[in-house]
Amino acid sequence: MSSSVKTDDVIFNFFKQICDEKDDQKCVELGKSWINAMETNLSTMEANLNGADKLKHKDDIQSNRDHLNSLKNKTSSEWRDYATQCMVEILSQK
Repeated sequence: MSSSVKTDDVIFNFFKQICDEKDDQKCVELGKSWINAMETNLSTMEANLNGADKLKHKDDIQSNRDHLNSLKNKTSSEWRDYATQCMVEILSQK
């Protein structure tokens, strides 16, 4: 039996934590920490791309940045809805 942790499981559990958080402020803080982590990942990926690949993925990276920016002012109930949608999507891909 494999003991490795699957990325989807980690992401699912993080979104579950957002959904389960009863304190609205902590829920929003969890959402913001998600945005920060994803922005860091995008910056790291972009920094690791060479010229041709950087150009090839420029629009996708910008689309992801735009999506993250659209999440920045969500309320706790909006975060819970978003997290639920993400969890459903993860489950539907299994």
